[in-house]
Amino acid sequence: MVSLLFVAMAVFTAGLVVYGAYFGGITALLLRALFFSAVASAGLMASALNFRRLPVRLLLYALALIAWIPGPHLWQSYMDIIMRGAMSIELDRWIFVGLLLVVVTLVRVRVGWALVILMALSLAYATWGYMIPGKYGHGGYDLSRLTSTLMLSTEGVYGIPMGVAVEYIFLFALFGSLLTRIGTGEVFVDLARGLTGRVQGGPGLSAALSSAMLGSLNGSAVANVVTTGTFTIPLMKKVGYTPKLAAAIEAAASSAGQIMPPVMGAAAFLMAEIIGIPYSQIALAALAPALLYILALMIAVRLEAGRLNLERDSAGGLVFLGKVLKSRGYLLIPLFILIGFMVAGESPTRAAVLAIVAGLLISPWHKDTRVKLTELLQVCQDTLLATLPIVAAVAAAGIVIGVLNLTGMGLMVSGLIVDVGGGSLWAVLLLTALASFVLGMGLPTSAAYLLLAVLVAPALTRLGMPALSAHMFIFYFGLVSAITPPVALAAYAAASIAGSSPNETAVESMRLGFVKLLVPFLFVTMPGLLLIGNAWEITGAIVLATIATTALSIGLAGWLGRGMAGWERWVFIIAALMVAWPTNVANLDPVIVAIRLVGVVATAVLAVRFWLELRGQPLKTA
Repeated sequence: MVSLLFVAMAVFTAGLVVYGAYFGGITALLLRALFFSAVASAGLMASALNFRRLPVRLLLYALALIAWIPGPHLWQSYMDIIMRGAMSIELDRWIFVGLLLVVVTLVRVRVGWALVILMALSLAYATWGYMIPGKYGHGGYDLSRLTSTLMLSTEGVYGIPMGVAVEYIFLFALFGSLLTRIGTGEVFVDLARGLTGRVQGGPGLSAALSSAMLGSLNGSAVANVVTTGTFTIPLMKKVGYTPKLAAAIEAAASSAGQIMPPVMGAAAFLMAEIIGIPYSQIALAALAPALLYILALMIAVRLEAGRLNLERDSAGGLVFLGKVLKSRGYLLIPLFILIGFMVAGESPTRAAVLAIVAGLLISPWHKDTRVKLTELLQVCQDTLLATLPIVAAVAAAGIVIGVLNLTGMGLMVSGLIVDVGGGSLWAVLLLTALASFVLGMGLPTSAAYLLLAVLVAPALTRLGMPALSAHMFIFYFGLVSAITPPVALAAYAAASIAGSSPNETAVESMRLGFVKLLVPFLFVTMPGLLLIGNAWEITGAIVLATIATTALSIGLAGWLGRGMAGWERWVFIIAALMVAWPTNVANLDPVIVAIRLVGVVATAVLAVRFWLELRGQPLKTA
């Protein structure tokens, strides 16, 4: 019975989202409230099945019923709420208390304690902040005011984060689930094998490419690891990669999906709404840094394959690529339609709906890709399950952000960061990176980004950083915890598949994914990397960043046809840092130009030296 209700709510939610995305016409507050009621109710029912104790299960079922009250209540009372200026009455306040219980419980079972504690602290501050002396105190807000702000307006639970969840995140997750169901994910893997199969260490390169491509659709590092890692990791181990290295490659590659358009762990959509930049511009700006990350990863994988003298994937290659495109290339049509409509100026939501329709239309072309009614229901169910943690996180983040805006604490924290940093941009950047990393350890990407966007990003913009650079900076450092200890969920998931040490895998993942730690600082010194500036600044930033990334990848690998001496590695590393000297490309100061030129020349000379030394000679292992 519970399973049937869950499927019914999944179908209802999918229908509501698709209708709202394509036809519109539903007031934002009502659409968000009804969406959250359906998702929260379904999530609590599904969570109840994980508990054996009857009292706990009954409590969750009761909360699942309560979750259905706020959405229909707002829908039915909307005009009355408007007429009284969103001032709450007693019934509203009772429903708000129930809504808080629903959000707290859903967050606890689907996300964890970190957000629950943040919510509790924010609500306590809103209620008893009058007891705090000085500028960080306030007059205090009672239940009536909190109800009006956090439930009867688009400033709390049903704020911009929830709007992004209903308008973009669920819709694109539905699109990704449908493509996975019809086999597009397998096409990505086979395309990667076709492109890299004949290269030494091809399975590792295939894993990097396919995981990055698939991750660009689902936006989840951990989900990507368990989806593609189950067959890429064994294949890498089969040709000679160590378990630790195979797991690290998969973890680093899977986390590329969080920075690769179009989904970017839902942050692209959130960023567009918060800073008022079109989604297409954000996705385009994120492309060059994401490609740099994948370039660095593939260089590292290829050099590790040479160091280990690995075999090639004899089943791959261009012939295999041709067969894949001929037999299953049509499964990429929905993706091309999505991109094509957005390039043509269509809104991302309408483009996603049209791409979903295209996926449904092409699925019957072959019996293996045909989507039956039961499978379509499964797609809706998978989408709801995949987005549950994000929806729970944005609901909680909405409460925290609502309180921060209500009390003015957000601006005060931003000012505090600037004061602690002494007004120095680099000091503030380091403080911001640390705060972003810590929050990223305990929160989902979307929730961490939302809080950082309110608390930290204003401090960076106050010091002169472009809004896009500031938000990209906090976004990158907020998600790097997927591959860095002590959390490193993506690395730990990959280690469990490969049978390697979790912490050793995480350290190896950090080495392979170092670009995530370097590139955010380039957003500050070379904003052209985000397509900010004129053609010269953009081209120069991309070229210099590519050279620096390549040199640093080689230096960290310590192998280029043969094992490197210590001084050779250091030349590559120092040259990379010189090329990426922390100054805008437009700065033509002779000293800066000379430093960068020396770095470029040193990289080129040493690379040519290796090429001449090894030309015509067989590959050697270190």
